[in-house]
Amino acid sequence: MKSDIDRLMRERELDAIIVTGGEEFNTARYYLSNGARITHGAIFKVIDEPALLVCNRMEVEEAAKSGLVVQTDVELGYYDRLKEAEGDSQKATVHFWSDVLARLGLSEGRVGLYGAWQVNKTIALYKLLAAELAQYEFVAEAEGTLIEEAMLTKDADEIRRIRSVAERTNAVMAIVWDYIAGLRRAGDDLLDDGGRPVTIGDIKALTRRELMARGLEDTAMIFAQGRDAGFPHSRGEADMPLQAGQAIVFDLFPRELGGGYHHDMTRTWCIGYAPPEIQATYDRVMQAFDISVEAFGLNKPTHLMQEAVLDHFEGAGHPTIRSHPSTMEGYVHTLGHGVGIDIHERPSISHMRKDELCQVGNILTIEPGLYYPERGFGVRVEDLFVVDENGELVSLTPFRKDLVIPLKDDGGEHNDE
Repeated sequence: MKSDIDRLMRERELDAIIVTGGEEFNTARYYLSNGARITHGAIFKVIDEPALLVCNRMEVEEAAKSGLVVQTDVELGYYDRLKEAEGDSQKATVHFWSDVLARLGLSEGRVGLYGAWQVNKTIALYKLLAAELAQYEFVAEAEGTLIEEAMLTKDADEIRRIRSVAERTNAVMAIVWDYIAGLRRAGDDLLDDGGRPVTIGDIKALTRRELMARGLEDTAMIFAQGRDAGFPHSRGEADMPLQAGQAIVFDLFPRELGGGYHHDMTRTWCIGYAPPEIQATYDRVMQAFDISVEAFGLNKPTHLMQEAVLDHFEGAGHPTIRSHPSTMEGYVHTLGHGVGIDIHERPSISHMRKDELCQVGNILTIEPGLYYPERGFGVRVEDLFVVDENGELVSLTPFRKDLVIPLKDDGGEHNDE
């Protein structure tokens, strides 16, 4: 949590941290600024002191919403440094940062760097910092960073926001289910009220409209049918007509509009009816889902949940990434991951990570799946969970887990034997 920042700085022997970046969405800056909508601003924090958000003049009001101490780059002398550097913005930035750190009482020490910027500009800035400011040691953490560690557990306000995104996402999923259930079937084709075949692109457009109406935005949803469903991250083809009896993997992971917190859920559907092979695979995946939930325990290693699922699938004869690391079918991914401002955060639920524990405040997915593209289907089911203050694993995804969407006016015939 953000309240852990000073402790984490102490553990990493950091005297200060700087979070910077450009106009693109910036997870670290968004997190530490409490979601302030700013561009090009930087956050400076000396250990055990309040953070300072430095912004440009146009964004003072937006920056103030962060609740941090706010000053403009003009007040702090950036443009004087830019004039001295004859317009060289990177050189000006380096000496401006030194000015700000000194103003905050840090004339030397270890400074952690975080944020998001173009990689070439980041490398050039880092080199210049090292060359020009020998009094500071600039630290770039590669993995398990201070920011990632803080984001590992969510505070009450973050959980409230994620719950809200979850409620709205579940409502959109229900609208899509109801729309599909109201289609008319002709053979295995699905037709709208005007007799036009409905496509995956139509379903995605409906989903995006409903998300936008609820203050959410799509982040490249998956709606993959048939063979495409056999590839876990196949997005689905917009011009493909919906077909009855085909497995559809619908993975919906929107976030608050303009950037913010996510929800993540997946359902597998067959419209009208499910062929026996898909139904049997679905039942196996649901068993794995239940097994993984039962394997959860507060302060237990997350890998035990993944290993329980691996044992289950392997025992039923399915290849997995443990038994066949290069497999392209069967169980080809890990069980889950953390969710927050980024769609993939810690903790990881993987048999390859032995150092992750289930903690109060975790927001995480559980998403077992089986994939057989050459047999024309894939199956995945995913809920988002919070580890609540009682140490219980609580689903934020109450939407039904039925495989078959029954059609309200099913005039077609099929052979599912």
